[in-house]
Amino acid sequence: MTTTTTHLQTRALIDGMWTDGENGTFAARSPHSDAIIAEVAKCGPADVDRAVQSARRAQPGWAATPVIERVKILRRIHELFKRDAEKIAVVLADEIGKPINNSREEVIEYSAPSWQKAGEEVLRHRGLSFPSTQEQTNNKRLVLTHRPVGVVAAITPYNFPTDISSIALAHIIAAGNTAIWKPSEHAAVSCTMVAELFEEAGLPPGVINVLHGEGDVGAALVGHRGVDGVFFTGSTATGERIASSIPLKPMLLELGGDGPFIILADADVDAAVDGAIQGCFYYSGQVCTSAERVLVHEDVYDEFVEKFRAKMLQLSIGDPSLETTDMGPVCTETTRTRINEHVEDARAKGATIEQHGRSDGLYFPATLLTNVTTDMRIMQEETFGPVAPILKISSAEEAVAIANESELGLIASLWTRDLSTAWRVAEALPHGSVNINETSNYWDQLAPFGGTGRSGVGRELSQWFLEAFTEAKLIVFDLGDGEVKNNRRSEGGW
Repeated sequence: MTTTTTHLQTRALIDGMWTDGENGTFAARSPHSDAIIAEVAKCGPADVDRAVQSARRAQPGWAATPVIERVKILRRIHELFKRDAEKIAVVLADEIGKPINNSREEVIEYSAPSWQKAGEEVLRHRGLSFPSTQEQTNNKRLVLTHRPVGVVAAITPYNFPTDISSIALAHIIAAGNTAIWKPSEHAAVSCTMVAELFEEAGLPPGVINVLHGEGDVGAALVGHRGVDGVFFTGSTATGERIASSIPLKPMLLELGGDGPFIILADADVDAAVDGAIQGCFYYSGQVCTSAERVLVHEDVYDEFVEKFRAKMLQLSIGDPSLETTDMGPVCTETTRTRINEHVEDARAKGATIEQHGRSDGLYFPATLLTNVTTDMRIMQEETFGPVAPILKISSAEEAVAIANESELGLIASLWTRDLSTAWRVAEALPHGSVNINETSNYWDQLAPFGGTGRSGVGRELSQWFLEAFTEAKLIVFDLGDGEVKNNRRSEGGW
């Protein structure tokens, strides 16, 4: 049985003080048991104003703090995070239904190290110097530096609540910005546990403020005149509203994915099956990099489907607190409803449906779809659930054409033994990342991550995150102590 955890501090954090929300509270529930985990502060417009004011007051002093002092605080957050990793992972599994082994992976492998990585990255965030090219003189010195953009709103999702938020917040504040963090309402408790580490690590009040609530809180943050930049990970529809509402502010948006998972005739089928199982069913498919469309060459289609089915039937589906569990429930009723609609649409259009596992409450079975056609919604929209729609293809060219029908372009997975084919197909796909002979749910924390088209704006992780939330600043010096060898009259350029 899952042991639900009642956590005492589920309030907002504003200016270093834990405070109630102006709109009362909302219940955080386990998607596995439906038990109430905690009552969480529900914030409103006045809380947003106070948090923005706090962040604006704190930002100049934080930006003026020596970079090595900022880095030391980030390192301390990392150490404290490691200390509390197990209890955060346990709450995370209970709160969002992520199996405990995957929750530990998120917290230990991704979330905690992000704080130290961001600190090391900002120590290596280099400027440039340029020669004078406009005048025939040695008087000029041109220096490119970086300045923080100011106050950044970070609105983070439920599927990797401590990981994505840690990446964002650590890099945002490493660069000298301050932040207002609005975690998903479905992951408020585990995110509060992360926020509790900040004071102990020595982070000054107001550098990171935390607001809980629903979409209205995020919208108020995005539209606030005191917010200088926005980080958002979530749905494409919400991302488009954000982008249209703040066209002149720095933003980093990581949105939906269409996950084409392409298996060509010469692929290692066994390896591709293992990759597809992970791509389709990791965290019940609630990952933007999930294998949303599995495109299998006709020469290996039957073998792939048979082996995939056998692996799917071996999945252990149930209580996320158990170490033997491979897949738990989905996190929200909205998610489950959308998955069911996509599967039923496919059924009505002729798909064959095979399912394995629980289907009560927020559980949706691991689902295999064959006899799939491209007119089905599941091949046209992001499902975000534990479903494997498998489409038979006849060539790499057909796979590329189908992949390119989508307006999304986050990540693709391609399976082939031929280097030339891999190279050419990868170049033909519009996606921000293409994984060759690797599951779609693979990413490297020090490599750029982001999508094209309606999958987002910008790239996150490592130096690319720092570029997103700093402004390039050119400083031009005229030293005034050398001979000027030309005047300012036109002399024909170079």
